[in-house]
Amino acid sequence: MPVKYKCFEVEKKHGIAHLQMSRPEKANSMNSDFWMELPTIIRELDAAGDVRVCILSGQGKNFSGGMDLSFFAQPVFANLGEARKREFVTNIIKGLQNAFDAFDNARFPIIAAVQGSCIGGALDMIAACDLRYCSSDARFSIEEINIGMMADLGSLQRLPLIMPEAVVREISYTGDLLDAVRAQELNLVNNVYASHVEMMDAVQVIAEKIASKPPMAISSSKKAFNHSRNHGLVDSLAHVQLLQAAFFEPKDVMIAMQARVNKEVAEFEDVYPLEI
Repeated sequence: MPVKYKCFEVEKKHGIAHLQMSRPEKANSMNSDFWMELPTIIRELDAAGDVRVCILSGQGKNFSGGMDLSFFAQPVFANLGEARKREFVTNIIKGLQNAFDAFDNARFPIIAAVQGSCIGGALDMIAACDLRYCSSDARFSIEEINIGMMADLGSLQRLPLIMPEAVVREISYTGDLLDAVRAQELNLVNNVYASHVEMMDAVQVIAEKIASKPPMAISSSKKAFNHSRNHGLVDSLAHVQLLQAAFFEPKDVMIAMQARVNKEVAEFEDVYPLEI
C-alpha cells in the first residue's frame, strides 16, 4: 500500500517518478512536514533503484509560495539573543539545505515543472533540480529580501551557476519578479509552454526519453556535471576519467546499438537498490 504523506503525492510508473506537492490550498508552502518528508522521499526513490528520472510539480494554480510562515513560529525563533540559540538556528538551516542536497545526491535527474508562483524557498528548490520548465503564467522571485531576510537555502549559490550573476544579485537585492519569458532568456528555465497542461505533457515526453536511456550512463553523467560545477576544469576532466572507467557498461552499449540497428526500443536493467 502506498505511503501517505502530508505534503506530497508520489507515483512511479515505467521508471518515472512523479513527486507532486499536494497542499494547493496553501500554495504548496513549505511547512515542517514538508522539510521532513521531501528528503526522505527522494532518498527512498533513489534507494529503490527502479527510478530513472523524477518530475517535481505542484498541484493547483501555484507551484509553491515558498516557506510557510508557520515554520517561523517555532520557539527557537522567538528570541535569538543567546549565542546558543543562534548556533542552533545554523543547524536548522543546514537541515533545510540538506533537503535540497538530496536532489544532487540522487542517481536520477530531477525535472521541475513550474506554474504560477515559484518564490522564496521554491526558487531555492528548483535551482537544485537538473532541468526546469514552466508555463507562461510562471513567476519567480527571491522573496526573502521582501520579508527582511537573505536567501539561505541555495539560490545565492546555485543560481549564479545557471544565469548571469549580476541578474541574481539584482533580484536578490530588489525582490523583483521574473516572468516566464525573462526566466527563459536568462536560462533559468529550459522552455516555456502556453499552459500547465501543455507543460506537463511536454515534461512527460522529456522524462520518457531520459528513462529510455541506460540508467548507469545517466547517473554517471549527473555525477560528472555536479563535480564539474564544484571543481575546476583539470580536476573535473580527471574525475570523468575515473567515472567512465567505473561505470562503463559494455552490455548497455551493445543493447543500445542493437536497438538502434533494429529500430527497436532498448530495454536496460535498473541500477541496484541501495540499503538505507
